[in-house]
Amino acid sequence: MEAAIQTLLHWFGMPTVGLPAVFIVATVSATLIPMGSEPVLFAYVSLNPQDYWLAITVATVGNTIGGMINWWLGLLARNTYESLKGETNSRAQAWLEQKGPPMLLLSWLPAIGDPLCLVAGWLRFNWLQCLIYMAIGKLLRYITLTWLLTEIPKEFWEGIGKLIGL
Repeated sequence: MEAAIQTLLHWFGMPTVGLPAVFIVATVSATLIPMGSEPVLFAYVSLNPQDYWLAITVATVGNTIGGMINWWLGLLARNTYESLKGETNSRAQAWLEQKGPPMLLLSWLPAIGDPLCLVAGWLRFNWLQCLIYMAIGKLLRYITLTWLLTEIPKEFWEGIGKLIGL
């Protein structure tokens, strides 16, 4: 996956570090492709602490766009399915419909966040409400994790780097 991202950045003539890389990695990591954007964001903020809030904003926007891609794929899948099979109803669907777009505050969670965005599209939740709840959840995640990671002393990270041979 890392090689694919490097190739994509090179193809677009973008730097492999910097805000464009933060944006692309955050967008891709919000889709169903398994990868994390936090290490890239943390690395960028560590090298450019003056861009702390800008980097969090860029990562949040990218991650929210990736979540909306999942929403759109869910909507597309639902429309395709219904044209072939007809209407669907299940207990799980009824439960999710009852919770509505606010469930997307959890769209940042590993393993379940990306499918939640997909399900929101499948259930045809209002796209604007979904966008707002996704953005809030993802912003709070990036603020919390970036703050926690930057509070760990630099010596700890250097020790980890030496331990793994970097």
